Amino acid sequence: VTSAGSRLLAQRLAAPLTDSAAIARRLDAIAAFVADSGLRDDLRSTLHAAPDLSRALARLSLGRGGPRDLAGLRDAILAADQALAQLARMQEPPQEIAAIVAALRRPSRELAREFALALAEQLPLLKRDGGFVREGYEGALDESRNLRDASRLVVASMQARYADESGVKGLKIRHNNVLGYFVEVTAQHGDRLMSPPLNATFIHRQTLAGQVRFTTSELSEIEAKIANAGDRALGLELEIFEKLCALAVASAEDLRAAAYAFASLDVATALAKRAVDDNYVRPDVDGSLSFAIEGGRHPVVEQALKRDGQPFIANACDLSPVGGRVGAGQIWLLTGPNMAGKSTFLRQNALIALLAQAGSFVPASRARIGIVDRLFSRVGAADDLARGRSTFMVEMVETAVILNQASERSLVILDEIGRGTATFDGLSIAWAAIEHLHEANRCRALFATHYHELTALSAKLPRLFNATVRVKEWQGNVVFLHEVLPGSADRSYGIQVAKLAGLPPSVIARAKFVLAKLEAQDRGQTARALADDLPLFAVPSRAAAEPAPPSEGDKLIEAVRALHPDEMSPREALEALYALKAKLPK
Repeated sequence: VTSAGSRLLAQRLAAPLTDSAAIARRLDAIAAFVADSGLRDDLRSTLHAAPDLSRALARLSLGRGGPRDLAGLRDAILAADQALAQLARMQEPPQEIAAIVAALRRPSRELAREFALALAEQLPLLKRDGGFVREGYEGALDESRNLRDASRLVVASMQARYADESGVKGLKIRHNNVLGYFVEVTAQHGDRLMSPPLNATFIHRQTLAGQVRFTTSELSEIEAKIANAGDRALGLELEIFEKLCALAVASAEDLRAAAYAFASLDVATALAKRAVDDNYVRPDVDGSLSFAIEGGRHPVVEQALKRDGQPFIANACDLSPVGGRVGAGQIWLLTGPNMAGKSTFLRQNALIALLAQAGSFVPASRARIGIVDRLFSRVGAADDLARGRSTFMVEMVETAVILNQASERSLVILDEIGRGTATFDGLSIAWAAIEHLHEANRCRALFATHYHELTALSAKLPRLFNATVRVKEWQGNVVFLHEVLPGSADRSYGIQVAKLAGLPPSVIARAKFVLAKLEAQDRGQTARALADDLPLFAVPSRAAAEPAPPSEGDKLIEAVRALHPDEMSPREALEALYALKAKLPK
């Protein structure tokens, strides 16, 4: 409910913690506000009315502040007192809230009282406009203001007297920044004031199309007094403003601590309200390699469905080490139709981990997460043509970062690796990537794919777990159930999705015919045979990765193959024979 709270929440989401103790302190604060809804609502009302303390202090520190920023500091300190009174209702506040209480007590209450005495009720936006110092705060300022205001009354009485003396009822005394104060009459009365005896009093200054302007010696004297009084009053106000700013800057460290406490309090109460309203639970974040989510939900998609009155189908995910072995996180290979929810499932688990380590409750019925050191995501399609990178090149670059950097503590989500190139090229890359994740990175990972042939790898890779998204076929259509279950899919239902998208019926019919022909080749059987034939992936050494140098026999064979006898002259053939003999080992 505050700008500072919004900024702090964005910072925490952008930089989650990897210290389980620090995460626990944040979660303790949220849990306290989950348990006490009355205190939570009272604090949110106080915070909602509080000004943005950090922004006001920053403007004043940079010399760009105004009177309203000083009032913001005053009101923020008063709001801190109100929040402290509300927080005093907690019997044993958690460590995070105790730190907030200590920070809210730091700003000097004398500073707030000084600002309350100095500042008027109605404040201008800019200090140069003046009028922001309360009457009675500074005696010299009150004297200058009285002189300025009294002089203006003198001008008003002078205008009435000049009108009577000249007999011109429409005579006005006006002011602008060029001429200062001047007497103005309409053009038809201008000659009258320029004729004796009135011309002895009224001195002509300017003739316009419809008006004539004059001045008098008396008016010039009054103008000097008014200008001096106004300038002196504004100068005194600016001096008072600088003094108050100096007081604020001197207390900047305490005020910044209070501003951060306000933001932390806003984040904790907001996340507590979200947890209560949307049934979030406290995650168990520890130093293990566990990753067990029960009833997990996507925090954004769930809100969109709720607005449409539809439920979100929750799903479990367990990437914890098999049998508790350290450094052996599971890899889930997720297959299933288009539009069934594979990408949503991948992202929701990554977001649950991010929220948990940012110090928030999570959308699940239970969650245990071992600290994730880095979260890697390879999702979607994008190009970088300005740097000469195609869509597939960008995909491979991002995949390379993951395979080269992910550790056993990392969490990786990969969606459709290898789809941007030829089918067997892509299948080969995805196959090798899974083996590398399993044997080299040994990280916790979710790998979504339409290459159903990859499911055969689960027979060889002990930590590879096949999962699929459940669907039902009904009268030629596909019903998406959005449930993630053990097993594998054998179809992607892409043609049905194309039909839903509105492709012409002729295209759909032709696609079904071509698909039937292709499926008759039974590529799945080929993949199973390939999985049986290939040895398990092993991390290659540098020597193994480099091709072996050709032997002398290989060189001799290549030299013979390079000969073309029918095209050679007798002399060329004799020279070639001598060259071959020279290659024989001695």
